[in-house]
Amino acid sequence: MEPMKPMKPMEPMKPMGGGEKWWPEELGQPSASGSQNGMRYAFFPDKQRLLIEQDGKLTTYDSGDHRISGVSQGGGQGQSPAFTSQNGSVKLDELKQVH
Repeated sequence: MEPMKPMKPMEPMKPMGGGEKWWPEELGQPSASGSQNGMRYAFFPDKQRLLIEQDGKLTTYDSGDHRISGVSQGGGQGQSPAFTSQNGSVKLDELKQVH
């Protein structure tokens, strides 16, 4: 049996993806952000904006009086995602898209 060889030094860990800033600088820092099923979202309460990035396309919504705190589970393929707010669940198609 051969004697054990010394371990090779480990390479430093690389930071996990997903933490990079993908929204416009002027919106500041989101109060809620995350991703689910290939979609990313970020909510900016001071600007009343919900940003959605899906398939490389960024869409901005006016959140009105909704204070988005997360994305709701559910909604099958092709269905509009739902978000959690202080008023309960709100669907994207209930929000006004901003151009």
